[in-house]
Amino acid sequence: MADLRDEPLVLGIETSCDETGVGIVRGTTLLADAVASSVDEHARFGGVVPEVASRAHLEAMVPTIQRALKDAGVVASDLDGIAVTAGPGLAGALLVGVSAAKAYAYALGKPLYGVNHLASHICVDQLEHGALPEPTMALLVSGGHSSLLLSTDITADVRPLGATIDDAAGEAFDKIARVLNLGFPGGPVIDRYAREGDPEAIAFPRGLTGPRDPAYDFSFSGLKTAVARWIEAKRAAGEDVPVRDVSASFQEAVVDVLTRKAVRACKDEGVDHLMIGGGVAANSRLRALAEERCERAGIRLRVPRPKLCTDNGAMVAALGAEMVARGRRPSDLGLSADSSLPVTEPHVPGAHAHTHDHDHVHEVSKDNLYS
Repeated sequence: MADLRDEPLVLGIETSCDETGVGIVRGTTLLADAVASSVDEHARFGGVVPEVASRAHLEAMVPTIQRALKDAGVVASDLDGIAVTAGPGLAGALLVGVSAAKAYAYALGKPLYGVNHLASHICVDQLEHGALPEPTMALLVSGGHSSLLLSTDITADVRPLGATIDDAAGEAFDKIARVLNLGFPGGPVIDRYAREGDPEAIAFPRGLTGPRDPAYDFSFSGLKTAVARWIEAKRAAGEDVPVRDVSASFQEAVVDVLTRKAVRACKDEGVDHLMIGGGVAANSRLRALAEERCERAGIRLRVPRPKLCTDNGAMVAALGAEMVARGRRPSDLGLSADSSLPVTEPHVPGAHAHTHDHDHVHEVSKDNLYS
């Protein structure tokens, strides 16, 4: 058995939205997962404010990196590489992470790996359940993404089978929570209320499930509108809104479509397992229904623990470590943030800048900066 110390030690930085995540992994072993969230600062606005998120990342970056190094029991000079989310995400937020990663990589003389946020959500499962099967079928559901992806190599080949054509699942949860006056973020609170409600109390629509609809695409805008109108009608009639039943029925409509299409994709592609990731993968009903349907279809289900489903640095470090292990070319210092980076690019080499031409940079003693 290979010595654990022979596996790549990688630090990952994630700043695509409102979480400043810094993770450290050695191979597929998680050593540290430090997160600084700015969610409370966005709550009064009912959603994430990009400028607020960017400023919060700036303030949290260095302390969060220092905390991760301390938690992992390593020093920066021990690292074999620095990985960072290059996209997709909020442009300003991504820039903070990419700039920090480039600074650390340059000062330490370590290779830099720009990686894809969505591919990282898939790769994080290696930290919990071991190496990803190839090919891997992944259902990614979050505030910004609802996608069905097929990957034969998480570092080089990720193929989209379907995606949301309007609101993502997590976005729909947030909007319905706002209509119900439950606060932000909506996913956890709706999940909590739904546990005490009847999922069959109200027949809400299932988007894009007709015989002529795209097999793997998702749509939650119509569902969101239907739920909002149902609530408005109750209030207009002077009746109490059954929050628990509305939450349960809405949640059931979302997870029913997600799991049904994911299982169908596995069957159609001949893949005997399904990985679910992204923030909405922390939803208890999604997990339960996916497990039930996968078991019935003879499909093995892989879902990371809830803390690894939401945005975190560990997932970025996991993909970075896989890049190192597979000998992928590092990104150059011309790496830029791409808010609309396609999932077909799990690895971003950069702008092919001359990485050794640092005439415009004041040379510094790296030994004095880091120990």
